[in-house]
Amino acid sequence: MREQCRIWWPKHLSSTEPSSSYTFLFGWFVSCASASLDIVVAFACDESSFSGCQYSLKEILCNTNRSMSITLQDKSMFSLLGQCAACPSDNDPLFGIGVGDNDKKKYSTCHIACALNSEGKLLLEAITGLRWHMILMKFMVEIFTVFPNCITFTGTGDWCLSAMSTYVILYETPTYGASHFSLSCWNSFKKVKIPLKEPKWIDELHQKQPLNGLDAVILAMNSATASKMVFQRHVGSSRPFTKFSIICMLIALGLVWQLLAVSMASLSTIFYIFLQFLHSLLGFGSQSWIYTISKRLFNTAWINIQIRCGQILFWPILLQDNDSRSQSCVEYAEKAALRKHSMWSSLAVDLLLGNLIGFSLLFNAESVCLWVSDFANDTTNELLRTGCVWLMGVPAGFKLNTELAGVLGMISLNAIQIWSTLWFFVDSLLVYLVKGLAILGILFGMTVPAALVRDMILLVTLHVSTLHWMISLLYSQQIQALAALWRLFRGRKCNPLRQRLDSYEYTVKQHIVGSLLFTPLLLLLPTTSVFYLFFTMMNTSISLICMLIEVIISIIHATPCIKIVLWLVRRRRFPAGIWFEIVTCHSNSVNSPEIVSLDKIISPSKNSLHQENITGRSHVLVSILQSNFFTIGQIVIPHYRKVFTRVSRSYFARSAYGVLTGKRISSTLGTKLPSTMPWMFIPYKEYWCLCRNSILACMLECDCHLFQ
Repeated sequence: MREQCRIWWPKHLSSTEPSSSYTFLFGWFVSCASASLDIVVAFACDESSFSGCQYSLKEILCNTNRSMSITLQDKSMFSLLGQCAACPSDNDPLFGIGVGDNDKKKYSTCHIACALNSEGKLLLEAITGLRWHMILMKFMVEIFTVFPNCITFTGTGDWCLSAMSTYVILYETPTYGASHFSLSCWNSFKKVKIPLKEPKWIDELHQKQPLNGLDAVILAMNSATASKMVFQRHVGSSRPFTKFSIICMLIALGLVWQLLAVSMASLSTIFYIFLQFLHSLLGFGSQSWIYTISKRLFNTAWINIQIRCGQILFWPILLQDNDSRSQSCVEYAEKAALRKHSMWSSLAVDLLLGNLIGFSLLFNAESVCLWVSDFANDTTNELLRTGCVWLMGVPAGFKLNTELAGVLGMISLNAIQIWSTLWFFVDSLLVYLVKGLAILGILFGMTVPAALVRDMILLVTLHVSTLHWMISLLYSQQIQALAALWRLFRGRKCNPLRQRLDSYEYTVKQHIVGSLLFTPLLLLLPTTSVFYLFFTMMNTSISLICMLIEVIISIIHATPCIKIVLWLVRRRRFPAGIWFEIVTCHSNSVNSPEIVSLDKIISPSKNSLHQENITGRSHVLVSILQSNFFTIGQIVIPHYRKVFTRVSRSYFARSAYGVLTGKRISSTLGTKLPSTMPWMFIPYKEYWCLCRNSILACMLECDCHLFQ
């Protein structure tokens, strides 16, 4: 296999020249395969930066390496890569050793070249045609004994040893809040297990890495900014004029941030005291039957109140950054920031929607009450009562049993009348109920009043669900009896132990009794089916409305608001894979440099490889590292898919089968909600300090990223 060397060069270094005569390069040597070496250049440091430094270079490198992530430390070590210098002159002793005059002229025209002097040092010339040079020290190269010739070079003489394909990749240094690189998707969930067993080659195909060995390189590039900050902190280098202006701005914003922290902490403490007071009141009546019944009737609202109270109480703890690993890598910092800010951003959006709807209900409470009363009266009179009277006659031309239809119709009308009488007394309290929903929306957000509305819909339609349960019970018993009598006529008997039908010889008396029962049940089935179908349609409509409200609540909780906002503002913060934009491609031979077509580099033939090994030819490919980015659908859909993980795929099939057999349809879909948090009780002063310190910690984090 042909040996390869990939040099990952920061783009900002390719557009500038060294600021001093000698500049040191720092980064990582990453050995990913037996025939390739990756050299990741993190940053460059001037020679003057080490003046007055209290630490030795070895201590600085060790401390910087310890500050990196454990994964990167296991794969590579932060080290001194080499030395950059301005374009060497004829009198430069570092470049003149072992290199003749003809070779010096050649280096002024070649884009990429490397010389090996008598001291065993390798000199790499301009990466992008600029006047940059890199010297890899001999002891650094000897660490990787399998790469004795890891640099492409051109020229003539005894020092021209062998050739190797070199790929120079320019990359933009990742910074927090701007961009970074990633090989895999962030929102990766476990795949649902398929009942059919997949072939083994499919699993091997999924496990195969498309870009082998690049994970350590990507991690090193994402850690370049953090390594530079740690290195400069140990060296003591600074930019006084730039930092002085930033510090002046931060001092001006510091007072505003302190005022914001005190205000938010005071407001949160007041709300904390209010929640603790309500929790104490509920604690006194937790053993009463009223508390138990109300918790069952308003189960959805109770769960959402627990979720919202937990989010409000724990937001300062979740806002604090306790993950020290995220400071060593931009990718880790981005993920930690999104995880930290996702809860309060969702809470803020929920409160915003709750305030919009709450104030609208509060200022239009009477109009809303009038509309609800009219809708309830129209539904009761025009739909329920009229429908029951219609079923008691000749619905759609069907001839029903008059006696059974009259009994079922009168029971239904009496239940509707009783519930309408109770609704008349509740109608006077409807205004206060609407105002209470508005206040709940203003204080707790939209999800809490929406959950309460769902529970209230189930409560006010209790007469419909009761009638549906009664008629569905009659219908299901009738269907089961007809099925059992049909098995009697066929001479079959149900075996519940083996879950099958066995042959059985019935007596004549059993057949006569079965015939006498089968005939009236079959003739009464259309009457029962019509009433069952009517109330099933009514109950299914109510269940669908409740399911819709449940889905809306779950979607509000699951929507990644902070990701959507950041994607709209800066899409580069959501990378989804990398690709390479080829800039130039050269073939450096012994005689003269020439441009090589891309096809020869990507898929070289055996003859060309053999010829290159003989003639000492090496390929040099210069490219720019680019990123693909997530679309808004790829960011949001995994979160929404997680909401419906508890919903079975056979839910609708089982519901349709339940309707045919007379089983009740569930009014809940089973969508996933955020987990509830335990109740927190700490002293009020301590909670106030916790809120203030959390907000101030965010200011310190912003200052840290501002200095990058």
